[in-house]
Amino acid sequence: MISEIIYDRDFNGINYSEKHLDKGTYENCIFNNCIFANSDLMKINFSECEFIDCDLSNAKIGETAFKDIRFKNCKLLGLRFDYCNPFLLEFSFENCILDFSSFYQLKLKNINFNDCNLQEVDFTETDLSSASFEKCNLLHAVFNDSIVEEADFITAYNYSINPQKNKIRKAKFSKEGIKGLLDEYEIEII
Repeated sequence: MISEIIYDRDFNGINYSEKHLDKGTYENCIFNNCIFANSDLMKINFSECEFIDCDLSNAKIGETAFKDIRFKNCKLLGLRFDYCNPFLLEFSFENCILDFSSFYQLKLKNINFNDCNLQEVDFTETDLSSASFEKCNLLHAVFNDSIVEEADFITAYNYSINPQKNKIRKAKFSKEGIKGLLDEYEIEII
């Protein structure tokens, strides 16, 4: 079965929770104000696409390909990005809510999270080398055996990263954020 290839299309205000997105490959498409909550997006290929003001919460994204994707002002609660197709996986997030999502064991070098909520996100064994967490809330985010070398946490907040259980060489932190590196020791910083 040959899957459909869709190029350079704009999709506006469509509720894909009620109407399924056709399986296929979407290249250079824009999804604006669309609802994908609880939708089946499995095995769909997205390449050089933008999702703006969309809700993808709890969507099924097993074997979905996200190649050079930009998410802006999106709600992405509980997404299992670790189930995606890892081949050429690349995305960026701006002003998004990603709470309870998982990036377990993914290679996300140079990924950008800008002004995002990343509460209780699982970054276990994730390679976040040179990642940027600009103005991100990382409350209860899990970093365990993660690589955050050369990552930028200068304006991030509420993170807790154990330097003994993660690779943090040359990562950047603010003076105010030092507490997040010492949580494991249960000491008071005044």
